[in-house]
Amino acid sequence: MLQPLTILQQHLIIFSRYPEPGKTKTRLIPALGAGGAANLQRQMTEYTLSQVKELQQVINVSSEVRFVGGDVQLMQNWLGADLVYQPQGDGDLGLRMTRSLYDAFQVQATQVVIIGTDCPGLNCQILTQAFEQTYTVDLVLGPAVDGGYYLIGLRRFVPELFINIDWGSSQVLHQTVEIANKLNLSYHYLPQLADVDRPEDLPIWQQVWETEVKMR
Repeated sequence: MLQPLTILQQHLIIFSRYPEPGKTKTRLIPALGAGGAANLQRQMTEYTLSQVKELQQVINVSSEVRFVGGDVQLMQNWLGADLVYQPQGDGDLGLRMTRSLYDAFQVQATQVVIIGTDCPGLNCQILTQAFEQTYTVDLVLGPAVDGGYYLIGLRRFVPELFINIDWGSSQVLHQTVEIANKLNLSYHYLPQLADVDRPEDLPIWQQVWETEVKMR
């Protein structure tokens, strides 16, 4: 049974994956092993949620975790029972994001932001900026170095932004902006950040881990 979801006008959706060895961060398995890659997924998700908690001390925003792998009980055992968990469901990334946005806007959300957990540079300050910008533009995007985006924010439901996108390619951001231009949407770019997906990306996380996580 899905958990009841209380959605405020400002709502944050976190896309994540249960850290099962061999099924998460697979491109990092050659460098870290299956268990190490899963542990990295675990650490980065926990770090992202720590930034979300800081955000919620600054602005009034509700949140939910949309997950793949595992189940609600496993997610609760891992991250605690005080969070709301919803399975992402079937389909490609675009369909899953569309579904989560539809659910939020159907209730009472007026600004919705979706993030992943792969970007250690995504902090409370950038999240705050994202929600502030949704008051002034239709679309907020956090460009990733690899050509995708680590954040998308909207003030209304625009499903067209997720159709005919080559997910996982270097064209995701470009294709999304092309659609936005065709729809005459106003948009704002957040700072460009790097995801941690490949062995050469590991120093990005290592720096965050050493400077911030170990201080907690």
